[in-house]
Amino acid sequence: MSRPVTTTVAELRELLDSGRPPAVLDVRWALGDPHGRDHYAEGHIPGAVYVDLDTELAAPPSPQGGRHPLPDLAALQAAARRWGVRQGRPVVVHDDLGNTAAARAWWLLRYAGIADVTLLDGALGAWRAAGLPLETGIPAAPATGDVVLRAGALPVTDADGAAELAATGLLLDGRAGERYRGEMEPVDPRAGHIPGAVSAPTGENLAADGTFRPAGALRERFEKAGAGAATRIGVYCGSGVTAAHQIAALEIAGFEAVLFPGSWSAWSADPDRPAATGPLPSGPVSVLRGSS
Repeated sequence: MSRPVTTTVAELRELLDSGRPPAVLDVRWALGDPHGRDHYAEGHIPGAVYVDLDTELAAPPSPQGGRHPLPDLAALQAAARRWGVRQGRPVVVHDDLGNTAAARAWWLLRYAGIADVTLLDGALGAWRAAGLPLETGIPAAPATGDVVLRAGALPVTDADGAAELAATGLLLDGRAGERYRGEMEPVDPRAGHIPGAVSAPTGENLAADGTFRPAGALRERFEKAGAGAATRIGVYCGSGVTAAHQIAALEIAGFEAVLFPGSWSAWSADPDRPAATGPLPSGPVSVLRGSS
């Protein structure tokens, strides 16, 4: 856990002015907003490359894999080379939403063996707040990178593993509280949460300015959720995107966690998987198969 999770705006400026500039990846994405590339064109960090979360950071959706399955490694490597990622060069990723989307790229690249990848703390908002310039338009593609990716540097689990973590370890649900409680479900087949999972909304990782809360505050937050006593921690969200942000926050706090990539989108699509509702981990439970 000695690797930094974040890079400050001042550190990024210094890196960009150095003889070893990083690849800067702009992962502009939000649930229900398909116009990330347009937002990027309206203004981005000079030299940043747009990354499409739906097509480059995920495989096609399926009931078994959820809305954002992990991409094929060869496809991810080809995409990373298109972004200009090179062996031995750092990577800095960001979005315009507190890094809740960009964390998917951070997690994927670490999972694929890139050690020097960080999140721009405060995301694009921090760059703007510092009064730094933005480029407009869609620039020419960067020089092709040469990175070689190897999967497996970070742990993942499937639905059975998530159920086991909820029963014997700690499984954190990173979605908003109303989705966890089953009061509403805007995109997935059923409302509720994995029985035994603990609510820990991803948005609570951030301070008002969009930066991560201090390590001590994050540690206190996760200890209250049970991380201090748990021998194993897992994380899921709606489709495995913001759960990566939770893993970043846990790492800042000093905890390691396993990602369930399919998350609620895959779990809720399986009629044999139970769904719990209400504010408690083991609230009222229902199973879809056999119901009227």
